[in-house]
Amino acid sequence: MSIESDMIHVEVVYALPNEQRVFTLVVNKAMTVEEIIEQSGVIEQYPEIDLKQNKVGVFSRNVKLDATVRDKDRIEIYRPLLADPKEIRRKRAEQAKAAGAADPVTGGKKNPLRKES
Repeated sequence: MSIESDMIHVEVVYALPNEQRVFTLVVNKAMTVEEIIEQSGVIEQYPEIDLKQNKVGVFSRNVKLDATVRDKDRIEIYRPLLADPKEIRRKRAEQAKAAGAADPVTGGKKNPLRKES
């Protein structure tokens, strides 16, 4: 087997609120996600990344650090959520009810075609 056939192209992606960094690499197909991330240099540029805390994924699907990847895969390093999405939706719904913007029957947005009784 040739050396070229053992190599694959991958991307390591880390997104911040104001920027997204993409590291493009050619690596051995036997390397794990963790090894590829370390080789990319992203951890040196963003020391706040802690692979014991941050989740990682391939094309939006969570994977373990010992997983292997395929040619042209995108490895994503996820940041912790700043707010719980369920809590934000609950607060938004409460505000809509208080402002009278919520439909009294469904609790959602008012339907402009529905007759009010």
